[in-house]
Amino acid sequence: MPEGLDIDLDGIAEPQARELIRRLLNLLEDVMSDLRKLQAENQLLRDEINRLKGEQGKPKFKGNTPPAKSRNYSSEGERRQKREWTKSSKMDDIPIDREEVVRVDPDVLPADAEFKGYEDVVVQDVIFRSDNILFRKEKYYSPSEGRTYLAELPAGYGGQYGAGVKALALVFYYGAQMSEPKVAEMLRSVGVCISDGQVSNLLVKNHEPFHAEKDALYQAALATSPWQHLDDTSTRLGGQNGYCHIVASPLHTTYFTKPAKDRLTIVDVLRGDRPRQFVVNAEALELAEQLGLSARRRREMEGLPRARTVDEETFLCWLNEFMPGLGPIQRQWVLDATAITAYHAETEFPVLRLLVVDGAPQFKLVTEALALCWVHEGRHYKKLIAWVRLHAHHVEAFLDRFWAYYAELLAYREQPTAQEAERLEQAFDTLFATRTGYRALDERIAMTAAKKDVLLTVLAHPEIPLHNNPAELGARARVRKRDVSFGPRTKEGARAWDTFMTLAATAKKLGVNFHHYILDRVSGANALPSLAEIIRQRSSHLNLGASWQPDPQAPTPDY
Repeated sequence: MPEGLDIDLDGIAEPQARELIRRLLNLLEDVMSDLRKLQAENQLLRDEINRLKGEQGKPKFKGNTPPAKSRNYSSEGERRQKREWTKSSKMDDIPIDREEVVRVDPDVLPADAEFKGYEDVVVQDVIFRSDNILFRKEKYYSPSEGRTYLAELPAGYGGQYGAGVKALALVFYYGAQMSEPKVAEMLRSVGVCISDGQVSNLLVKNHEPFHAEKDALYQAALATSPWQHLDDTSTRLGGQNGYCHIVASPLHTTYFTKPAKDRLTIVDVLRGDRPRQFVVNAEALELAEQLGLSARRRREMEGLPRARTVDEETFLCWLNEFMPGLGPIQRQWVLDATAITAYHAETEFPVLRLLVVDGAPQFKLVTEALALCWVHEGRHYKKLIAWVRLHAHHVEAFLDRFWAYYAELLAYREQPTAQEAERLEQAFDTLFATRTGYRALDERIAMTAAKKDVLLTVLAHPEIPLHNNPAELGARARVRKRDVSFGPRTKEGARAWDTFMTLAATAKKLGVNFHHYILDRVSGANALPSLAEIIRQRSSHLNLGASWQPDPQAPTPDY
């Protein structure tokens, strides 16, 4: 509870006085909010002035324990349903590689000792050592043919390093998120003679089969569900700021590193990063209007060749010819509208119908529907810092009601009915019509009420989650990788980051041992099924698009 002003408005009998004091309290909150912002800005300016003078700014000391009044905007405690904790045995999950009988020293046994069997003890251990091989390849020469015959190395042993070294380097770097120098140090510590440059090559180069597997699993994952999670986080490529886009579902997590995060880039990501396509038709004109394109420019747009799907180079030539003088924003609107229309008309690649996102504007209009994350929405309320105790009480009380309603939505997902959907819609209207007298809170409540359609998408599609955590967890993995390795330096490196982080995250979701999978592919054994195949098998049990399927009992329309 804040140490600010404590006042009881209900104790003021005169209505006009009570309203006047309520306004003054809101004005006080505004003043305190502005003061906090100005204090922070003033400190930044002081630090910058000191830096320009060759001095240092205010040092940042991190205490041994977090401050008692530090702000926590996480909603994990509120949104999670408490479950009874039970301890389970892990012995059944431990595979036994070998058995060894430990015998009692016969010298210590008395003459009448009787054998009573064994008492089992499982000890887990690993062996990490070099396995350097000298291959003596047979060589024959045929004088009649003038040709030398040389034996081939076994599969997986091309170059100076075997499948074990190659697989461990990939698993250490992408699965365990070790830095490149540490991977080299680990390999050298067990007797592998390898340079930093050779490690870099193992991690980045000649991975076309893995890139193909990433593309295949992504297309399979999109085909199994009409909805996906989507989020992004910053990533530097060659020292330049960029973004990593994360697409996720219960069956996969896929990464795409791109220089931007605008609407056109979102379409690129959803199309699997294939060459861009554009088409002009009635839908494109309608989307251009929704984006804000003027009537005059839309009339010019109607003059473009219609209903022809073309590549980016051709379409840009059309814009220069038929719509000269377009400003950068209007040009972007035309590109967005026509690219989205071409995406919706795809026949060779899965087209999503819904995205679960955090509400950023670039996601709008890309799919026919959106679902917003309730955890993101709840975070806005936790960021309200009230100075008046009464206002703080209002925030706490409303948050209790917010998460209680969230729990009702969770229950609805388990047993959806038309009657319960109608009740929850009415309950939403009641909850977010609340007015407390704390202006900042009331404004935030009104903002949530305006998002009703995208927050209650779950009522029509109960299989979609109420939060965007799968994509956020994927973004968190990229952040950890970024903290350790800063960022890829080349496009080839960025592609390797995306591919192997995708394979590692997806393998984990599917219960596939990432090391076994990488070793299987690098060695050339290819005994394990592809991740795309596993995704298709698992999807048949999940039925992630159940609410989109037509009702078999619904009457057939008479056309």
